[in-house]
Amino acid sequence: MLQTVVHYFLHFIFIGAIAYWYDKTNWKKLWLILLATMLVDLDHLLAIPIFHPGRCSIGFHYLHSEYVIPFYFLGAIFIKHKIFRFIMIGLAFHMITDFIDCVWMYSKCEECSAKKVFEGLG
Repeated sequence: MLQTVVHYFLHFIFIGAIAYWYDKTNWKKLWLILLATMLVDLDHLLAIPIFHPGRCSIGFHYLHSEYVIPFYFLGAIFIKHKIFRFIMIGLAFHMITDFIDCVWMYSKCEECSAKKVFEGLG
């Protein structure tokens, strides 16, 4: 229960704080942009089943893959256009949030697919 609350807090509420820190005068517009980056989760619709409580999205879904995630972080650093950079910040933070969820899931479940994320790290 706490894991779910933290996950959705980071996805929906904490991003408002990020928007506020980024630009105090236009934070509501930026919050909406960050909310729009949640569309990255549309790749979940391609999975069978669409939702599985023991599945780590990092490394499983196309837009959450180890091939795409570096572009989110690089874009957040190197893109000069303010809005596009902010979109990349939102996507990068989304991946951080999902990674936190994977770590939390892995700490509770030896059989979960989150284990695959950590196999090469040890």
